[in-house]
Amino acid sequence: MADKADMAAANSGVGAMRTQFDVGALEGWLGAHLDGFAGPVTVEQFKGGQSNPTYRLTTPGARYVLRRKPAGPVLKGAHDVLREARVQQALAGSDVPVARIHAVCEDGSIIGSAFYIMDMVEGRVFWDASLADLPKAERAAYYDETNRVIAALHSVDYNTVGLGDYGRPGNYFARQIKRWSEQYLADELAGRDPVMDELVAWLPGAIPDGDETSIVHGDFRIDNAIFHPTEPRILAVLDWELSTLGHPLADFAYHAMVYSMPPDIVAGLGGADPAALGLPPLEDYIAAYCRRTGRSGIENWNFYLAFNYFRLAAIFHGIKGRVLRGNASNAQAAQRAQAFPRLARLAHSFV
Repeated sequence: MADKADMAAANSGVGAMRTQFDVGALEGWLGAHLDGFAGPVTVEQFKGGQSNPTYRLTTPGARYVLRRKPAGPVLKGAHDVLREARVQQALAGSDVPVARIHAVCEDGSIIGSAFYIMDMVEGRVFWDASLADLPKAERAAYYDETNRVIAALHSVDYNTVGLGDYGRPGNYFARQIKRWSEQYLADELAGRDPVMDELVAWLPGAIPDGDETSIVHGDFRIDNAIFHPTEPRILAVLDWELSTLGHPLADFAYHAMVYSMPPDIVAGLGGADPAALGLPPLEDYIAAYCRRTGRSGIENWNFYLAFNYFRLAAIFHGIKGRVLRGNASNAQAAQRAQAFPRLARLAHSFV
């Protein structure tokens, strides 16, 4: 696996288009549907991002970001960029910072799939969860900002912002376990894993009592946020592909996996002492979220972690399948695919 510096270099910046499409057809569509658009347009593909290819569009007067489905066959229900656009449009003006959506194209004939155009938000992305590039005294404020934003997301009234039909309220864990189990079992090319098979069998009977519903991001990590260039302030939360109506504690536990996640898989602090890094201990981080959302505490924490490691393992299993099919959108996809069995074993450790 790559070290932190290699991971940051591999995921930062733009390069040549890996997933090709007809730039002339795109330019014609933009001229007809994007207010103020004036070409020509230069297209470069971002290095980061696993699921949906993402591009920087540069014109003489502006920059935009285009996000589309990957080329080739995809699993049913996966890579729904139209849902990403919808939730960001709904959250505009809330306490959850999102990029402005300029245009949405449902016509797959233009560039080969549906896509949307959003603001190019300039700022910082931290690929290293220890925030080593920041002075130690400043790091806790950045973690507090991520805590504030996820608490704000879970506090949005989804009916008020027009997302009452964005998912099915209730029974989130049962539905998610079923979804990811089926997706894992359906991808025969990516193969089976005995530990993952055990989790598929165990999780449905371990769901805690009680239910809640909120908008959930589904992949809210520190590297899925763009921070202000100099301040501990998030300007835009990215990568809404997995968002839905779900259980807020599932979403928060996934976010808090940073404390146990090995740093060579995704941004994580696994094996490190947060206090020595100037970061809040997990207990304090949970307490801050509870304070912001009016909770007295969180029971069944290990179940939420086991569920989330299982879910992430299923996602990485899907990446493995895309690698084997040749339609993975990111150069680091093969390394992610290799991490799948480790995530399954991490999930099992919380059982």
